Amino acid sequence: MADGEKGQPPAPGFSENDDRPPSFSHVPVRLHRADDLLGPAITAASSPVYVDTTLGLGGHSAHFLSSYPDLRLVGLDRDPDALAMAAQRLAEFGDRVTLVRTTYDGIADALIEAGLDAEDSVDAILFDLGVSSMQLDSTDRGFAYSVDAPLDMRMDPTQGPTAADILNTATHGEIARILSTFGEERFAGRIASAVVRRRERTPFTTSGPLVELLYASIPAATRRTGGHPAKRTFQALRIAVNRELDSLRDAIAPALASLRVGGRVVFMSYQSLEDRVVKQELTPLTRSTSPEGLPVELPGSGPQFRLLTRGAEKASEEEIVDNPRSAPVRLRAAERVSRRSA
Repeated sequence: MADGEKGQPPAPGFSENDDRPPSFSHVPVRLHRADDLLGPAITAASSPVYVDTTLGLGGHSAHFLSSYPDLRLVGLDRDPDALAMAAQRLAEFGDRVTLVRTTYDGIADALIEAGLDAEDSVDAILFDLGVSSMQLDSTDRGFAYSVDAPLDMRMDPTQGPTAADILNTATHGEIARILSTFGEERFAGRIASAVVRRRERTPFTTSGPLVELLYASIPAATRRTGGHPAKRTFQALRIAVNRELDSLRDAIAPALASLRVGGRVVFMSYQSLEDRVVKQELTPLTRSTSPEGLPVELPGSGPQFRLLTRGAEKASEEEIVDNPRSAPVRLRAAERVSRRSA
């Protein structure tokens, strides 16, 4: 759901979940690198199609539409407020823009809704993962831990359980698993125990009591060196509420299937869990399926994609100076080179 316009860098000890008002005066995160990677596929196509799977406020899309006059955009986002604002921002591009309210894994249906084929119809795709500045800046959404706000955290505020629902109804083991798996929280069991004890007295409704509980649950030595004690728990709850990793995993195959030969995809991940999913899904497609030891590669068994980056590429010092929000980004990109026959 990210726009890449992540606002100013957080104060020391805070993550992207800090709730300081964002600034949109700078370019979206890694914009020019994304253009470097996707641009060749766009310029090579006669009627290029670009899919922004995480539209946010439309920063990346506005750049691509301005830079490539023949480009058509299909923009996806599950957040109705983001879609409404992006529609205003992109209104000048008229019928070159189709916006669809859906999650990443709805890409195939979104393409059909836009009048395109679900496969072999797209030239460039961007996944700018994470939470957008607009969502962070909406204090009633509960993404930030620096203000006492309703514990919601839903990117689509009309769908599914909230973070408060999870804290108030999940078992001790379920809460510990969420914090450990999605937040890589060392003290997941201790925090889960404190949550269960607290909710027996008073159910969770806002973020303030949860932040206080986390301060009390995490040892002082860790608090001094491990960043804000709420960072990992809030990340874990957000991922669980929005099924972010499942949605990403389910989105990659149909997204890649939609690319024409020569089409390219860029993934920008803000934490290691997202990047791990991207790597796991991409790597097998860059390898031959011919048995080892054959003197020649069997027909139709060659790689379907080639990687355009060496591993997870990090931002340059110049990019970080220009936009400190690019510092944690892990970028991977690939190009479709063939289609294997069924």
